[in-house]
Amino acid sequence: MKKTIFTIILILALQISSFAQIDKSDWVGGFPDACTSITVGKKASVDGSVQTSHTDDSHRTRSEMYTTPAMKHKPGTMQPVYRRVPCDTFPMPSYAYNKVGEIPQVESTYGFINTAYPCMNEKQLAIGESTFGGREELQSNKGLIDCQQLCQLMLERCTTARDAIKLAGELTKLYGWSDAGECLTIADKQEVWHFEIVGPGKDKVGAVWVAQRVPDDHVGVNANASTIKEIDLNNPDYFMASENIYAVAKENGWHKEGKETFRFCYAYAPESRTSLASRRREWRVLDLVAPSLKLDPNAENYPFSVKPDNLVTLEWMVRIFKDYYEGTPFDMTKDLLVPNDSGKMVISPMANPQLPYDMNKMLRINGGWGWRGERPIARWYTMYATITQSRSWMPDEVGGVVWMALDNVATSIYVPIYCQTLDLPKPYKTPGRTKGYNMESAWWAFNRLGTLASHRWGDMRHDIDKVWNPWQKEMFENQKKIENDAILLISQKKNKQAIENLNKYTNEWGTKVVKKAWDLGDFLWTKYDEMF
Repeated sequence: MKKTIFTIILILALQISSFAQIDKSDWVGGFPDACTSITVGKKASVDGSVQTSHTDDSHRTRSEMYTTPAMKHKPGTMQPVYRRVPCDTFPMPSYAYNKVGEIPQVESTYGFINTAYPCMNEKQLAIGESTFGGREELQSNKGLIDCQQLCQLMLERCTTARDAIKLAGELTKLYGWSDAGECLTIADKQEVWHFEIVGPGKDKVGAVWVAQRVPDDHVGVNANASTIKEIDLNNPDYFMASENIYAVAKENGWHKEGKETFRFCYAYAPESRTSLASRRREWRVLDLVAPSLKLDPNAENYPFSVKPDNLVTLEWMVRIFKDYYEGTPFDMTKDLLVPNDSGKMVISPMANPQLPYDMNKMLRINGGWGWRGERPIARWYTMYATITQSRSWMPDEVGGVVWMALDNVATSIYVPIYCQTLDLPKPYKTPGRTKGYNMESAWWAFNRLGTLASHRWGDMRHDIDKVWNPWQKEMFENQKKIENDAILLISQKKNKQAIENLNKYTNEWGTKVVKKAWDLGDFLWTKYDEMF
């Protein structure tokens, strides 16, 4: 008992001292923007699907999501362009979207799933995202297009990853990139690419970008650091880049031509390679899929992608996104052991990996707050998370699916949203941050659940897993039958009915998990009321 009390007091003391040392420069509105994206080639996944993914680790982005249908546009129509800017006039830190200009609209646009960072269109083109920042002097306020806007334009206008990259190059050259350095992981039915882009420089219009394809039998990751190094533009099947990729680096003295090998990440985002928070996640993802490589967890660089020891399943992707380094020397709960009634040392019920920065010193972890400090893949400030599947052998109505989880993946569950879904359950469309706490919002159901669980993670995680794990397994096992039924309808020219059935399935599970998230929160309040 004395040891338990001492541990709790020590945690609280370290939390207080850590908050006093926060590096505000790494934070936006009180929370760091830092996402993880994992990509899987078609020969690396167990079912042959091409996959990308995204954890939107930012509590400013919107929690609500919609479906935007395909549209026809009259000649001469202009498309408004918006830029997101931090806004603190709502009940919680959020973004406002200011119109900054217009660009010519195309004749027809594809429908897409309209998350904060639009994630998949009706043709199975999918996008994940991860910010890496890059050199501050590259960012320009003259450009029109930011990351969220570019994701939407790609999905509205393209059907393949290569076309999306080419479109991004054309649009940002003409209208300018206005954001920090970003990596977009772009998947279609055949392949997946990492597209890294930075600004052209202060007061300039344009962009500098590079794209590298993940081999079909490999897995890649981006965790808030530029990872593209050497490039070979004579091999267009694996590399693409902007015309100015070498010139801008040479002009600024970031690359000495003839004296050193050009590496994109060191020319345009060298500080991102020093981030412990990024490098450790890169190592963890690659080590989980290819432990045979015995990668060094303290290395500065890792392979751009690796061949997994075993084909990747959806279950394994979920397991990775729930990861807190448990079982490694970087386990966020490794020193929080207390004796149980039998005298055996077990993880304290108060162990809380949700706030790892607060325990860095006690856990003997180097690094501090912000992008340069230690952090796991699962995070308490995740807004939503996606795992996408694009499958060439299926009709688009069935082949494209987004597995969607809300808030912290470690206390959440993924539900399937097919790429031609007509509508989402009302709670998913209900704003959370701009309205403040409300029980009509799906995000608030999961946010409350995750926040409660963080107070007694050692105990509550098991209560949550007992519910979510069987349901997640059920959905994965149901997938084949649900999709085969839809494919049969499409073969009978009943495409509309197939889409409606898939939409109904999404709505049933979406409604079910939101209700259960509220119920689970109530259960935790009741069971642990005297222990908070």
